[in-house]
Amino acid sequence: MFADAKKSWPLNAWYQAAWSHEVEDKPFARTLLNEALVLFRDEDGAVHALEDRCCHRATPLRLGEVVSGGLQCGYHGLIFDGAGKCVHIPGQNNIPSQSRVRSFPIVERQEIIWVWMGEAEKADESQLVDYPWLDDQTNWPHKHALYHIDCNFYLLIDNLMDLTHIPFIHRNTIGGGDQKGQVEATMEVTAKETGVHYIRWMEGIVPPPTYVKGAGWAEGIKVDRWQEFEYIAPSTVVQWTGALEEGRGAKENRDQKGGFNLRLYHGVTPETDDTCHYFWTPLNGYKPESQEATDTLFKEIDFTFQEDVEFLEAQHAMMLAKPDAPLVNTKHDSALVTARKAIDRMIRAETQPPLAAE
Repeated sequence: MFADAKKSWPLNAWYQAAWSHEVEDKPFARTLLNEALVLFRDEDGAVHALEDRCCHRATPLRLGEVVSGGLQCGYHGLIFDGAGKCVHIPGQNNIPSQSRVRSFPIVERQEIIWVWMGEAEKADESQLVDYPWLDDQTNWPHKHALYHIDCNFYLLIDNLMDLTHIPFIHRNTIGGGDQKGQVEATMEVTAKETGVHYIRWMEGIVPPPTYVKGAGWAEGIKVDRWQEFEYIAPSTVVQWTGALEEGRGAKENRDQKGGFNLRLYHGVTPETDDTCHYFWTPLNGYKPESQEATDTLFKEIDFTFQEDVEFLEAQHAMMLAKPDAPLVNTKHDSALVTARKAIDRMIRAETQPPLAAE
């Protein structure tokens, strides 16, 4: 099964390359989908992405500097514009047409820098994930994070699609409280053309420690808790989760004052077959006026996700050791299986020839 998990990823899709704040006035290098890229901002502040390899003597462009006109190679001074075209060769007036490097379509919006790694002419901004809460620091204050994880990116997506691990791995944060009630949550899974949506309900349960800290609930309170996730293939998961006191009609209306709720953005971009970049940000929806609440939420989620990383890296290592060993699914894997089908469709669309017209 691991051989299946390590198959290639779709190229004709948007992947998160960086948070906006990461790319400033210097070359910024990052490997994505086994490709070494360098990002930079031009004089107008627009972000560009180029292959991190000068066409002259293969020097990494990350060793250069941003200058007027583009990115200058640090070895012999060639300058490349945002489209990858060489616009200056020191001491040479004629610039051969082949003096260029590959460029990649880039879109920056909602604090995210997106890159299209496939055929540039197919880059479609309408396919970008829209996450408007990142534009609203007043009502949804948040802090950004990024992990580099030694695991295949499919495993991280799988981890977000089956939440029955939470009461076991995360006992001290989001998984504490009523373990049985969490495992036996009711779950509704809906396949979508772009991925899968699911929602889990845990009614009349003891809230976990993170929720108690956030909401300030007294001992003995019981809550109705929800976990709503949507996977947008190939690399994004958006989440809205929270709880209201039992009896407040959470199932009929989750958007009420009080209680505890947060939104979470997850961006998972492959680095190599065995490593990935995990971009995430928790958005404080329960006490947006409190910087302390936003900081505490981030700290709690960071601690929680570090627990996930330990398991994911160990899981990946075991799969590498025994790549042909079979794995089984349980009933809790319904969203996971549907998510895998969505990304399989994207890969097949790129790798299989179209059917001949009759």
